[in-house]
Amino acid sequence: MAKIIDDKPRPTVKDRVNTAVGDVQGSQAWSSIFRPGSIFRKGYTDSPRNRSYVIMNSVLYHLHPVKVKRHAVKVSYTLCLGGLSFFLFILLTVTGIFLMFFYRPEATAAWNDIQNLQTSVTFGLLVRNMHRWGAHLMVLAVFLHMARVFYHGAYKPPREFNWVIGVILLTLTLLLSFTGYLLPWDQLALWAVTVGTNMMGYTPVFGQEVRFVLLGGAEIGSETLLRWYVLHVLFLPFVIVIFMAIHFWRVRKDGGISGPL
Repeated sequence: MAKIIDDKPRPTVKDRVNTAVGDVQGSQAWSSIFRPGSIFRKGYTDSPRNRSYVIMNSVLYHLHPVKVKRHAVKVSYTLCLGGLSFFLFILLTVTGIFLMFFYRPEATAAWNDIQNLQTSVTFGLLVRNMHRWGAHLMVLAVFLHMARVFYHGAYKPPREFNWVIGVILLTLTLLLSFTGYLLPWDQLALWAVTVGTNMMGYTPVFGQEVRFVLLGGAEIGSETLLRWYVLHVLFLPFVIVIFMAIHFWRVRKDGGISGPL
């Protein structure tokens, strides 16, 4: 009986892996996730058209300009103050989420939670100090960043709108720092709330209404702490993220970092 010999070579493990990867990249689910021109799609070839697709379809690549001016990469010109401000915001977000696990915005529990965080929670004191000092450094970094921009005349056309956005971001940063200052709910916080809301109460026309909304009533109480807590952890960070996105976008669209005088 004749024996049939198959001359066709058996596929190796590498061939099987490549086949499986090709099947996945050619599937409808994979194509719906990655847009045309992506290096992760099946049949990608290195061409000017596909390279432009890679830039346009990537958030990080699209945010970064194609060309960077020579002076813009010098630390002595920018002092990295804008990037440092953004880094501190990310640091405060991460450490703030950690602190939220151990804090209750209640007048009868806030101070005890802060004490337990510093004495009983592993790395609690370290994270709280990182959050506290990071907040101080962020205020300083944003202020120095604006001072650097003013010194180099980067507020002039076509960047005057972005200068206004920067002023708004500085104001929001100060409000974030102030609202976080009140959360331990100690004597310093109570007097800070008293002074701050009384100042707002003297605003013409609607001052008393604003004061009532911020206090959650006619006097300082648990509702006051809850409202300032929501402002600190939700409302103000959400607004800051929106204005930061506009700020970064305008830096890119207005020609990148301004040149030296």
